[in-house]
Amino acid sequence: MQRQHPSRETHAHPVLKHPGRASRIRVDSGEAFEEHVMFFRKFLRAPLKTGSVLPSSEYLTREMVKPVDWPRARHVAELGAGTGVFTRRIDEMYRPDAEVLIFEKDDAMRQRLHAQFPELSFHPDALHLREILAQRGIPPLDGIISGLPFSNFPPSLRNGILDEAAGALAPDGVFVTFMYSLRLVGDLKKRFRSVRTTLVPLNFPPAFVHVCRGPLGVSH
Repeated sequence: MQRQHPSRETHAHPVLKHPGRASRIRVDSGEAFEEHVMFFRKFLRAPLKTGSVLPSSEYLTREMVKPVDWPRARHVAELGAGTGVFTRRIDEMYRPDAEVLIFEKDDAMRQRLHAQFPELSFHPDALHLREILAQRGIPPLDGIISGLPFSNFPPSLRNGILDEAAGALAPDGVFVTFMYSLRLVGDLKKRFRSVRTTLVPLNFPPAFVHVCRGPLGVSH
């Protein structure tokens, strides 16, 4: 069945393309429990790479996907997919002819998501974002959504991934990420002309969503 496009007027408040499938996912308590267990195990194995003991809330998910102009976006990437909280919403929103790249370092999580969303393109390392775009002949991205816990990364890794994101973004594209503090704002302002921050209190813990536009000093 062909995907139904949300109208441009609803861009500020995303409309699901597959509400039936989304509802099925939300009411599947067994699957949700399995994901929470997987997320918790990953946190125990590598807390600094996970960032939180629980997956992101529905409220945070809405704020993360809202800035992307889904009716127009042709090339989108997600960095740090985890259990797929944002991936599911991306899968419900992207246009039929768009290309979506999903990056997740954890092998088990990436393989699980690949089985759930075989139409998406999966990759292990966001540090190779621009290299993968070049290999696949993909132009600069219209949107990048990141769930990576940047504050827990060593500076070299954090700067490397942020440079990849800024370098891979189209001049009119948007980079969206979240943190549990405002520590990342300075790093973002070095790479983007506009950084708008919104607090999402109905998340555990409460999160700051950073919407970044206008990559600086990047040639495409």
